[in-house]
Amino acid sequence: MQVALQAQEGKARALNLSLAKAQVQTPVFMPVGTQGCIKALDSNDVSEILGAKIILANTYHMYLRVGIERLKGFGGIHSFANFNGSYLSDSGGFQAFSLNQNTQICEEGISFKSHIDGSKHFFSPEFVLDIQYALNSDIMMVLDDLVGLPASVERLADSVRRTSDWAQRSINYHQKMKQEGRGLSNHLFAIIQGGTDTHFRTLSANSLTNMGDFDGFAIGGLAVGENIEDMYRCIAHTTELMPIHKPRYLMGVGTPENIIESINLGVDMFDCVMPTRNARNGTLFTHFGKINIKVAQYADDKSPIDTQCECYTCQRFSRAYLRHLFRANEITYHRLASLHNLHYYLHLTKGARAAILAGRFKEYRTRFYDLREMETPNEY
Repeated sequence: MQVALQAQEGKARALNLSLAKAQVQTPVFMPVGTQGCIKALDSNDVSEILGAKIILANTYHMYLRVGIERLKGFGGIHSFANFNGSYLSDSGGFQAFSLNQNTQICEEGISFKSHIDGSKHFFSPEFVLDIQYALNSDIMMVLDDLVGLPASVERLADSVRRTSDWAQRSINYHQKMKQEGRGLSNHLFAIIQGGTDTHFRTLSANSLTNMGDFDGFAIGGLAVGENIEDMYRCIAHTTELMPIHKPRYLMGVGTPENIIESINLGVDMFDCVMPTRNARNGTLFTHFGKINIKVAQYADDKSPIDTQCECYTCQRFSRAYLRHLFRANEITYHRLASLHNLHYYLHLTKGARAAILAGRFKEYRTRFYDLREMETPNEY
């Protein structure tokens, strides 16, 4: 992976990532396509209307729903889903955490029962990469041991140790595959764990950054029960330990405010189900904060969702129409609302990038909060 640091203002950075399928410019938000699609949208919506260059696919769900051999038969997820941009695939570690009633973690990996049919499966660090080779992901994530918070010191220590052990196995396996001519365009990211404890975050970051030539590093294990101040302090501490010349990915976080603050703390890449999930539930993001399209005040409102938005939906439809579609339970609502929310997130990060390149990110961040009538947070 070729990485060019194009500009930096404070800790906020603008990178260019050269991947097999796309040039990805950061800061970037990656829409989540859990089961090979972003819910309610097709590949044309994603590439032509939204202009997204990279999206996320879920290793756990694609393995259970589609399978390795079928993915290989299609040459990977790009052809299977007819999306010509890039993919980042997660490792299944979060599913092991979120579906823990069916999961057992041991030193060799994670055993679990399928939430679909109860069948038994086992994810080792190596097998998780085999699935991602079949997906042909541009960016692959190592298997990690995610911990919910709060957690005991003993559990955090186990998580950091196990995550490092699995990362070492992953980089060894990936290097072996490349020597055999496989995975040459598949880039591998490690995941830093440690809860909100700065001691464990330091141990994890130092272990992983000294381990091998990972293509990038992620901050995992946040937005899992901790308060927001602790999360920001943890991000601020961890980004200081991450290499300058490698992309930094904050996994599964979160709100527009989270994204702006994390860019300010040196994060480059984001993903979250929030824009599409909230859209389906009636919550729409605007420059001025969130609105609930379900409420009666929008029944006769001829204005767009967001007067400052140029998305497909805002250029064509009113709040009143969106409210009608939601209340009528029309599938079209899910598409239009998802297009809007994803456009908002994508343009939030694009705007941040343009501001960094212009040396005006501080003003961009202040303007973001001013429009919401919120105070700009203190530095962490």
